[in-house]
Amino acid sequence: MPSQNISRIFVIGATGAQGLPVVRGLVGDGKYSVLALSRDANSARAKSLVDIGNVSILEGTFADEANLRQGFRACDGAFVNIDGFNTGEKTEIYWAIRCYEIALEEGVKFFVYGNLDYTLKKAGYHSRFRTGHYDGKGRIGEWILSQNQANRDRMGAALFTTGPYMEMAFSSKTPMTPTVEDGVLTWRVPLGDGAVVHVALEDCGYYVRWLFDNQGRANGMDLEVAIEHVKYADLAAAFERVTGHPARYIDTSLEDYFNGPLKAAADMPAGYNADPNDKSTMSFRDNFTGFWNQWKHGIIKRDYALLDEIHPNRIRNVEQWLRRQEHLEQEAGRGSLWERLQPEHLHKHSILKIGEDQRRGKL
Repeated sequence: MPSQNISRIFVIGATGAQGLPVVRGLVGDGKYSVLALSRDANSARAKSLVDIGNVSILEGTFADEANLRQGFRACDGAFVNIDGFNTGEKTEIYWAIRCYEIALEEGVKFFVYGNLDYTLKKAGYHSRFRTGHYDGKGRIGEWILSQNQANRDRMGAALFTTGPYMEMAFSSKTPMTPTVEDGVLTWRVPLGDGAVVHVALEDCGYYVRWLFDNQGRANGMDLEVAIEHVKYADLAAAFERVTGHPARYIDTSLEDYFNGPLKAAADMPAGYNADPNDKSTMSFRDNFTGFWNQWKHGIIKRDYALLDEIHPNRIRNVEQWLRRQEHLEQEAGRGSLWERLQPEHLHKHSILKIGEDQRRGKL
């Protein structure tokens, strides 16, 4: 498709961990402005977006067609990243489809969908790899690209496929939150000798901006991103080199993992607004069993040569990411990454919005 002139982008998921750097990347040089959808225009995260400049807030929810029409009608581009931990798998599939359909109807020129790998399909449809919050997005991603074959000249579309943020391994209330045990930073997760395709949030803004700036090439693309495949033994070793403090990875059985700090959540719905009585609703335990199996068995791949081409200055390995974080902590006057990970400080730091919401809130 010829590159279309886009000036204003409707962002769904703007106040989430990924949405914040994406919005900054879009508006930083003034080329684009953003209309961000937020359930609460007075929240700290919504206000922080407005403070960036070139950002306005539409108060509402993605689970309301009137809100969607208002947002898409006011913009010529769209970035849609629905919070699957809010909705649950079934509801996310419905509203993601409607987002695409309404955006097309309302005249949006280019549509970028915040995607995750369709793990179940990539694993040959073996249910031990079923991961609801991945598969829900992955199915929609494939559907959007199939629709795009017929609609690409009317509305271009691309997928932005990410993975667990590297920041999640250093934050509270995530599936890979570390603990300090006898003075040693410790990750106890059921990973075996596998590796997690971790993503740097800092790079997300660049990649999404690239998709909007390069619509001709991006139209129909599934841009799958990551820093690298991170083995947690390597993560611990890199932490020791960067900070000078001891760290370790302890491979853990699924049984012990779900009987640890996550025990209270294990049998709750993975999506906190999903109906626990609906047979399609996955529990946290079942969802994250598939999640860890996909990394343990190397299901997910990335084309790092392509990422080097698109983003020559991307973060390429976990040690580089750690050195960057250590610098940012010291620059902000917070001391060091090691200090932030101490129990008295870690509980105050939650990179995921679900951690702030405490598994509460409406769609």
